[in-house]
Amino acid sequence: MATTALPPTVDADVARVTEALGMITPRWNVRVLLALRAEPLRYTELTDKMTWLRGGQLHPRLRALGDAGLVGRTEHSLHHVTYHLTGRGTTLLPVLPVIATWAEEFLEKPAGPVSTVRNVEDALTLLTRRHATSILWVLKTRREASARYLADTVMPGGYWTNVYPPLRQLVDDGLVDTAGNGRPYRLTASGHGLGMVFGALSAWAAGRPLTHASRHPVWGTPDTNIPTEPGTWVSRQSRLPAPPLRPALETGTSRSTWPSPDLFSHAAPARPATAVPVGGARR
Repeated sequence: MATTALPPTVDADVARVTEALGMITPRWNVRVLLALRAEPLRYTELTDKMTWLRGGQLHPRLRALGDAGLVGRTEHSLHHVTYHLTGRGTTLLPVLPVIATWAEEFLEKPAGPVSTVRNVEDALTLLTRRHATSILWVLKTRREASARYLADTVMPGGYWTNVYPPLRQLVDDGLVDTAGNGRPYRLTASGHGLGMVFGALSAWAAGRPLTHASRHPVWGTPDTNIPTEPGTWVSRQSRLPAPPLRPALETGTSRSTWPSPDLFSHAAPARPATAVPVGGARR
């Protein structure tokens, strides 16, 4: 069933990307996926990596990721259960550096260092605002559109002024801009920059290789640079060193490769807001 007034194939693409974002955006889901990237782990081993998730907080996340087909559960015996990434979860990992690359280029820069995983989490938060994906899709297709047109397209059948809250949020987030009341809306530089993110998510959701992201009919560009090998992608920012988790994850360099040991800070990170730079997106 169509959720927008976009053409059926476009509506299905938007729905797949929205669903994919919904799988990974809930808080700590990305960190759970990264914790399982190397090998299956028992529940206690997972909690050792994410010490802030206590009191049964990890179980709901594992269950949700399992329902999404990203994490599997293996019972070796009555008291020996391990969790692992499924094939679908493993193929999702290369999408995360694409999201982080966009975040490092376009998100506002806090006063202190930012971990790669927080960049991913902050970017996902912006993209899962209500109606955000479909609004951004329409604006990318049309270059600019009135609020009335956007309402009729992304929320058909509803009262058209309901489009203003999500539009104001996208403007506040730095992804959309307008010259004033009654003027059309258009993507900012950071909104246009989402091409590599939406292209990668669309390819993954459709079961295609990430190299197909540059061929996306809306977001693809010939020069889209998709870092398909997460092990070679380099973050320009890193959090202060966290306690080592395993010898294989230790590093003595200031620049960290993906996945990096700073992904698993042993404290839940705060998210301070600062002013949005010109052309940037708000955290």
